[in-house]
Amino acid sequence: MTLQQVLARIRDILDTDLFEVGGVTLSVGSLLTAALIIGLTFWLSWMVRRMMARAVRERSVPEQGSMAVTARLLHYTILFIGFTIALGTLGIQLTALFAAGAVFAVAIGFAMQNITANFVSGVILLFERSIKPGDIIEVDGRIIKIRELGIRSTIARGMSEEDLIIPNSSLVQSTVKNYTLRDTLYRLDAEVGVSYGSDMAHVRSVLEGVAEAIDWRLQEPEPVVMMREFGTSSVNFLVTVYTNDPWRHRILRSILNEAIWNALLDAGITIAFPQMDVHFDPPIAEALAVVADTGT
Repeated sequence: MTLQQVLARIRDILDTDLFEVGGVTLSVGSLLTAALIIGLTFWLSWMVRRMMARAVRERSVPEQGSMAVTARLLHYTILFIGFTIALGTLGIQLTALFAAGAVFAVAIGFAMQNITANFVSGVILLFERSIKPGDIIEVDGRIIKIRELGIRSTIARGMSEEDLIIPNSSLVQSTVKNYTLRDTLYRLDAEVGVSYGSDMAHVRSVLEGVAEAIDWRLQEPEPVVMMREFGTSSVNFLVTVYTNDPWRHRILRSILNEAIWNALLDAGITIAFPQMDVHFDPPIAEALAVVADTGT
């Protein structure tokens, strides 16, 4: 068999019609071409992500999480373009495909509305950069640390060392406290109540000394001691110091509370606790005295 005969035979095989979809006849050659385009698309996406990862390692880019999201977004974009070209080589137009399956597409759209919302929210977070990997935020009353910012969901670490998978739409549509958005300054408060018979000037002096002696606090802003309120059983003071480690706020507050406790005990100042004084009218007091005497 000559080379021309072999090529003719291959051409006949490639031109063999397999089946028809939406009025478009698909042949062996068109399917192989589409498969090749899809394979090249995945290879191109892999190369782009690999180059971005190498750039991050070589330049020590601090925002590695944002770069990862960007790479993933480019991956989806390249895949969309590649699949569009592959369908075009098959003679299938996306507009015609969507028109043919309009009802099905609408049903899929309703089913995927949450996924779409999370995807769009991920893109918003990527470009706004209001939440980044490493940030310490508070969502729904829980303080968490962002580990990985994904295109659909965000992976975070909780205070109890559990991993949380949070839909991106929750971060975009709800109020979020970001303790590390512009700086790591964190205000740490400790409240203590002393008895009403205490020397309040002495109490203030002791608490100020405790705050000044904390070695892990920031020098600026300076610590603050305030008489906060007159409680039912105590006069309440608020001691405020500042730290640059919001993630350890529970441990640091415990250290501050212990320092306040020890300092007040050493100074002979009574730390108040809930109590109630009961006073009886004279007739009732006399009746109780009679009952007591009778009992004896």
